[in-house]
Amino acid sequence: MTTTYKVGYFVGSLYSKSINRILAKALIRVAPEELEFTEIPIKDLPLYSPDYDADYPPEAVALKEAISRADAVLFITPEYNRSIPGALKNAIDWASRPWGQNSFDHIPAAVIGASIGQIGTAVAQQSLRGVLSFCNARQMTAPEAYIHFSPDVFREDGEVTREDTEMFLRSYMEEFRDHIQRVLTVLPRTA
Repeated sequence: MTTTYKVGYFVGSLYSKSINRILAKALIRVAPEELEFTEIPIKDLPLYSPDYDADYPPEAVALKEAISRADAVLFITPEYNRSIPGALKNAIDWASRPWGQNSFDHIPAAVIGASIGQIGTAVAQQSLRGVLSFCNARQMTAPEAYIHFSPDVFREDGEVTREDTEMFLRSYMEEFRDHIQRVLTVLPRTA
């Protein structure tokens, strides 16, 4: 019997032509069939403030509910100024609050990103990993994946034209599935 895992994924960029959104499509195309994906939107969240802790706005409630329905989360993010985009950090701040209601506690998580630069999103990913560590997410630490994006390799629909790149992404997603299985065996998700 095969178990299906619900993966909520975040695209860190709000840009309508985001290369990380294209990478998300590619990852979903090559993912094992046991993984079922739902994007967790972040663009409509107001800026987080503790003033909201007593009465969360509907967008933040929806964010927390989407994470609660997921078995795992996947972060696909660009690098902005050697860190993560503000919109993604804002979403994480909303999801990890109010104090004692951290939506990321013990959730299996993975981080990946694409850039047109040679080092991919290495520094952004390190920044994000620090935030997720504080949030007590159970991160997949290997393989790391810093994707050098080229429109010759990644089509808009997520098709990957280079076999070695497709195989790497397929392997990454298989490792993510295995990571989810291991974490949930020890730390099952509770509603």
